[in-house]
Amino acid sequence: MSQNDLVIANQTFPATRADINSALQALGSNNSGSSAPTTTYANMLWYDTGTNTLKMRSEANDAWINVAYLDQSTDAFRILDDTQVVNTSGTQTGLLGDQSTATWQASAGTTESLVSPAKVKACVLANTTPQPTSTGAVGTYAFLGRNNNSGAIYAGSNYSGSSLQYSMVISVNGYNYDTALNIGGSTVSGTWRAMGTSTRSEQAKGTVFLRIS
Repeated sequence: MSQNDLVIANQTFPATRADINSALQALGSNNSGSSAPTTTYANMLWYDTGTNTLKMRSEANDAWINVAYLDQSTDAFRILDDTQVVNTSGTQTGLLGDQSTATWQASAGTTESLVSPAKVKACVLANTTPQPTSTGAVGTYAFLGRNNNSGAIYAGSNYSGSSLQYSMVISVNGYNYDTALNIGGSTVSGTWRAMGTSTRSEQAKGTVFLRIS
C-alpha cells in the first residue's frame, strides 16, 4: 500500500530518489489505502483497501467513481450490482443488476437486466389469467347443441346461449347413421363461439363451444 502526491520536490538527491520511488510505488499499487489520497488528479485510480473497491477519480476531480469490487478471499474480479450497460455513445442498453419485483410483475420495464427464476415465475403468474373453474363460466368449453329447426352451426361463428343446450352424442339403431345428438339439457347463458361445424338438416346439430362473454 502506497500513496504519494506525485510531485517530486526540489531537494537533495537521496530525498529525490526516495520521493521518486514512493511515487512509482503509489502508481504501481493504484494509490492503494483505506482512505483516499490527499492529493488527487482527474482520472487517477485508487484501490480502497477498506472496501476492496477499485475507484477512479472523475474528470472534474470532484468525486470517486466505483469501478469494480476485488474479492481478495478468492482472488477474483467482481462486477458491481446495478452497473449500466451502454453503447459507445454512453446510451444505456441494459443493466447488470435487478429491477423491482413490481416492474417485472407489471411487465412494464424495457431495460434488459438480470432476473432470477423466482421473478420470472412471479411475472408469469401476475400476467396469467386464472383458468375458470365453474361450469359455463367465460373461458370454459362445453358440448352444446341446437334442435333440428334452429339452423346450422359454423366454426368461428358466435351464438346466443339461449339457443344452445347441453348435449351428448348417443348411439341410434334403425337409422341410416350410427349416432345422433341428444339435446335434452338446459340452455346456457352468455355468448358462445363454435369450435366446429354441424350442418346436417335431418338431425339436431352440436359441437364444442367456447364461452366468450
